[in-house]
Amino acid sequence: MEAVAKHTSIPMSVRKMRLVVDLIRGKRVGEALDILKFSKQEAARWLEKTLLSAVANWEYKLDGMESAADYDLYISEAFADSGAQLKRFRPAPHGRAHRIRKHSCHICIKVANRTPLPENTEVAETEEA
Repeated sequence: MEAVAKHTSIPMSVRKMRLVVDLIRGKRVGEALDILKFSKQEAARWLEKTLLSAVANWEYKLDGMESAADYDLYISEAFADSGAQLKRFRPAPHGRAHRIRKHSCHICIKVANRTPLPENTEVAETEEA
């Protein structure tokens, strides 16, 4: 079973975000949280929040009956896409103007379990309209 967490419009360049996303892709959740906790990059803070949200979403799908620690969760998919740019102008010498582009990005993290769920567990399916 998979659970997804998305975070949009993060005020950071997608290039900087992808450097940290590449570190945690495919890792176990506990190992990924350790990597993010001790990383110096600002992107690690955003990814840590999103990863914790994905784990909470996975537990919510089981109606809170099971703990995520029992099922060996791992990051099955993680990616960062570019978001909108804020375009600004800054005064420059001789009456000119220089463009400033403030980048943003979107991240998506999917977690899945390696240990199979018991047969009698009912999974709450969300309806997408």
